[in-house]
Amino acid sequence: MNLRRNYDRVKVGISDLLLSDGLRAKAMRGGTWLGVGSVAEQAVRLARNMLLTRLLAPGAFGAMAIVMSCSAIVGALTDVGQRSAVIQNPRGRENAYLNAGWWMGMCRAIFVYLAIFAMGPWVSHFYGNTELCALLRVALLSTLFDGAMSPRSILTQKEMKLGRWMVISNGGGICGVIATVILSFYLRDVWALAIGTCSESAFRCLLSYVLCPGLPSLGLDHHVLRDLYKFSRAVFGLSFLNLIFSRADIFVLGKLYSTTALGLYTMGVFLIYTPSTFLTNIMGQILFPTLAHVQEDKERVNRILMEATSWLILLLLPGVVVIYLCAQSLLTVIYGARYVPAAGPLAVAAIVVFFNVLNAAITCVFTAVGRPGLHRRAVAASAVVMLIAVYPACKLLGPVGGQVASLLAILVSYFLQVMRMRSLTGLDVPRYVRAFAPAALVSTGILVAGLGARFLGVANGPVANIALGATACLIAYALSVPAFIRIRQNAQPSRVAGGAMVGAAE
Repeated sequence: MNLRRNYDRVKVGISDLLLSDGLRAKAMRGGTWLGVGSVAEQAVRLARNMLLTRLLAPGAFGAMAIVMSCSAIVGALTDVGQRSAVIQNPRGRENAYLNAGWWMGMCRAIFVYLAIFAMGPWVSHFYGNTELCALLRVALLSTLFDGAMSPRSILTQKEMKLGRWMVISNGGGICGVIATVILSFYLRDVWALAIGTCSESAFRCLLSYVLCPGLPSLGLDHHVLRDLYKFSRAVFGLSFLNLIFSRADIFVLGKLYSTTALGLYTMGVFLIYTPSTFLTNIMGQILFPTLAHVQEDKERVNRILMEATSWLILLLLPGVVVIYLCAQSLLTVIYGARYVPAAGPLAVAAIVVFFNVLNAAITCVFTAVGRPGLHRRAVAASAVVMLIAVYPACKLLGPVGGQVASLLAILVSYFLQVMRMRSLTGLDVPRYVRAFAPAALVSTGILVAGLGARFLGVANGPVANIALGATACLIAYALSVPAFIRIRQNAQPSRVAGGAMVGAAE
């Protein structure tokens, strides 16, 4: 009888969690959709990279890294944050706001592409590669497709109907990846990557109109534009500062070393940035709208941030240790032996990504409460550190110096954002810091086991080494996650059923 009663309670709880119209239920459903779509897309991208590193020379990836970084400069300088402005605005569902947001984005896209078209010859001359000009002009047609996406596609994020957004974003990405692979068999050079990059955005644009039909109108409400501009003004310049942090290493390494060395570095770092992009995208698209719904309640905002951060630390830190122990083996198995020189940058990049993801959770708070300017100050500090450190680090340490400079920059930004949260919402910083303790203990155990196995000569082969690291990580999760859940249940018994990330967001 008791068993039946417990079963009914669980059934009702699951039904309420997944089928209701509450904020938590929307976030859980959206997270499920985004998780499925993002895992599928990232798996396809990883498979593509495993294939393309065997079809194309490393120099092709180095050339594309320069192309994408140059385009990012212009895009960052003109970023107006129109999608975030519409999502954050309480009246963002109105057609006038959707229309104004579309025109802001489209005008920006046209300006960006014209600027990129004009700067093509200069980029080719600076790097001594005549092919870069044409590559820029073709690959960055993607900017126009991104700006032309359906104005109503923003509603899929604002209203947390993320199943459709998953099809648009991840589905378009997967279609573009498939196109890139097909082209690579025929072209066998960097043009397959350039055309493939453009095709991803073209597929997303097409899917946005299929799933969210609606054309923009010519009429613009100037009051609405002013309203969106208030938010955009606080965002302006933020993307450029982020660009300095994320791309300065590419510019410096591209000038100091060959495109082959840059290609090895780029693909090594990309191996860890792929899952981190997946995680930050999901987190941002769930956490940002969730926090925006409760932005006036500082206590709930802090609870949601603490819950999300605790889980992120527990799940990510052991993985960082495993990547450090298995960097060479991972590169050998996934890309081939010639990519082993990228092991150093990969190991340091794993630490950079760890702090970057934690930093992104705090950024979601600043954006959700309508204060993106707070994030800009921290990013400005990291940009200054990056500009100071990146050239000497790359000159003295080689390619790994690019990630060493990035680590210094993200640590400064993360510290400043934590301190800003304390003044903004009254975040309990000592309690926040204590969230690192369980994961640090588990990760230390993995590190000791891995170093011990290396000292004893156990699992010397790449596959065996990866298997050993993955097994140690899974054992650590199996032991620590249930204990962590019990601790949190004892600390907050009334919020057990809510799930990890948004348990406080009912």
